[in-house]
Amino acid sequence: MQKIEHIGIAVKDISSANAIYTKLFGTPPYKTETVESEAVITSFFKSGPNKIELLQAMNDESPIAKFIEKKGEGIHHIAFAVDDIFAEINRLKSEGFIVLNETPKKGADNKLIAFLHPKSTNGVLIELCQEIAQ
Repeated sequence: MQKIEHIGIAVKDISSANAIYTKLFGTPPYKTETVESEAVITSFFKSGPNKIELLQAMNDESPIAKFIEKKGEGIHHIAFAVDDIFAEINRLKSEGFIVLNETPKKGADNKLIAFLHPKSTNGVLIELCQEIAQ
């Protein structure tokens, strides 16, 4: 793993959350995107080299809706950048981590993504992100 790629925050209303984070960072989100595969609307902020992703559920079946129902709004996941997501999934599986989706899928911000189950990472949902070649 290279670095923290972003921190994902689950929110009920992305418009009001965008207003809060725009005030916090002094700049609006640089990108807003809908990710159908995860049933979320996302927006991204930068603070120096760091990125924050806000996530709003598109429906009640979305993983974000279920997270908010159980835990409320707040930090949902930490994402790490990787060079080769397939190799990293295999490496982590061999180390005993529970991989939620062994076949990466297209996520927001031009990334292939896969998740590690919080049961195998001390309660933290970990996302692996690989930039999709253009």
